Amino acid sequence: MNKNIEKLYKIAAKEERNIIGLMSGTSFDGLDIALCQFKGYGPETQVKVLHFVTKDYDTAFKEDLKSVFAKKMVDLEKITLLNAYIGRYYASLVSACLKEWQLEADDIDIIASHGQTIFHAPKHMHGNQKYGNATLQIGDADHLAVNTGIITISDFRQKHIAGGGEGAPLAVYGDYLIFSHPKENRIMLNIGGIANFTYLPANFSESGFSTDVGPGNTLMDQYIQLKFPGRYYDKDATIASAGKINEGLLKALLDNDFFRAPFPKTTGPELFSLAYLNRAIERSEQQGLNDYDIMATLVQFSAEGIAQAIISSIKKGENYTLYLSGGGMYNPLLVDQIERLLNKKARTTKELGINPDAKEAVLFALLANEAVAGRQTHFEQMGGLPAVSMGKVSFPY
Repeated sequence: MNKNIEKLYKIAAKEERNIIGLMSGTSFDGLDIALCQFKGYGPETQVKVLHFVTKDYDTAFKEDLKSVFAKKMVDLEKITLLNAYIGRYYASLVSACLKEWQLEADDIDIIASHGQTIFHAPKHMHGNQKYGNATLQIGDADHLAVNTGIITISDFRQKHIAGGGEGAPLAVYGDYLIFSHPKENRIMLNIGGIANFTYLPANFSESGFSTDVGPGNTLMDQYIQLKFPGRYYDKDATIASAGKINEGLLKALLDNDFFRAPFPKTTGPELFSLAYLNRAIERSEQQGLNDYDIMATLVQFSAEGIAQAIISSIKKGENYTLYLSGGGMYNPLLVDQIERLLNKKARTTKELGINPDAKEAVLFALLANEAVAGRQTHFEQMGGLPAVSMGKVSFPY
């Protein structure tokens, strides 16, 4: 037997597995690195986060990512170079963490790497029936595996598409296995660049699902980066809080077929871009708005999209608890508006034992655990999700 396959077989049979989950989102702030200890698989999954850190990206690397992100026309050589470079860069960050945590590569069974999304293209957005759904994440896992000496599982979204999905959101797989509760209806809201939530009915009902709902931070971040050089986001919503919501622009922003489409659905910054904002400004004849009022309106736009989606998913009079994760939970104005629209105070996944900043990195560690040790979990009950094992395996030698 090939020694790599033999090692993977032994890992699958272990009672406990140490898996490092890596997540880099569309905000380009840094790499989330979560060392997780797993027992079991499927509905019996038990996970404990042993270590978590976000390794910040330097400005030059952020600019490299921005140069190829969510653009139809890019430098193909730059993408090719970044694909390999990111794999090696991730490896250096993981190795630095192991040193800080006083661990060796042999202490880790698997690395689970999401990679860096540079373009998301579900069919409903690109409109070309011939090609179907597609998505692209770069950061080659062979480089990551070879440079750390650790088996790496990556490229999770492709199998989801191959199985009939759109490649996103994938949070439902982890949410269902970790956070389902027999007595509490839960909305697991993640506010990243794009906002998505998983609805988890009590008693593991078949009516749960996961969906993107529209922009979270992406349009706000794009506008800040354009108008306030050197800033990557509106820290503490200081700029947005100084502005006033423009109802005409808000109405134009919300006027898109995406918001009227049924759940589940997916989207990305490819749709919710600065061009989208500019078209809304033109349609609403609000060309004279200042930056502060535009930012205030963009915060309300994200809040309205999130709240409307949640309200339409909950039966009238049904009680539920809202749990937050993702960078948007640190935007006080956005959270206040969501709570006001829903008439509900939000909690975070910290109350459920998972650091909300680590949640997505933990998700991909969980998907790697399922790929290695799991059996088929019939996610068809969660809105017809593809019941597939996700991830490609890269061996270190």
